[in-house]
Amino acid sequence: MLGLEAKKAIVAEVNDVASKALSAVVAEYHGLTVGQMTALRAKGRDSGVYVKVVRNTLARRAVEGTAFACLNEALVGPLVYAFAMNEPGAAARLLRDFAKDNKAMKVTAVSIDGKSFPGAHLDVIASLPTKGEAISQLMSVMLGPVTKLAQTLDAVRDSMEKQAA
Repeated sequence: MLGLEAKKAIVAEVNDVASKALSAVVAEYHGLTVGQMTALRAKGRDSGVYVKVVRNTLARRAVEGTAFACLNEALVGPLVYAFAMNEPGAAARLLRDFAKDNKAMKVTAVSIDGKSFPGAHLDVIASLPTKGEAISQLMSVMLGPVTKLAQTLDAVRDSMEKQAA
């Protein structure tokens, strides 16, 4: 049983994380072993995802005043919370991949940008590009017009050389 000070510390910790997070995923974990949960936490640390099991009453208090207050309706049952700290799709990818191997995990809600979505939207959030992929896509888009201009100028130069010859 947690004392009042321990509960306040948990609420403060989760609130601090939630206020900095880019997205959150809530999932039922009933039926998972301690070893499986430990593996999930380790994978989370490696991918910049904060993973925590918190009592729902404490979680409701912790997300007050954050973009994840919209999740309050979904906070029912034994839940694990995953907050993406670096990339919006990281928590969704982590739990999606973990749930493939661990059928006991069931994603119940996803939140991004202050909006809550049912667990069925997990794949949509998980498909968001990583930071590196987004930069690559942006550079590709920016490079297109420059490449087209260079090709056009090269074609004009070739045409002028043929006429001069």
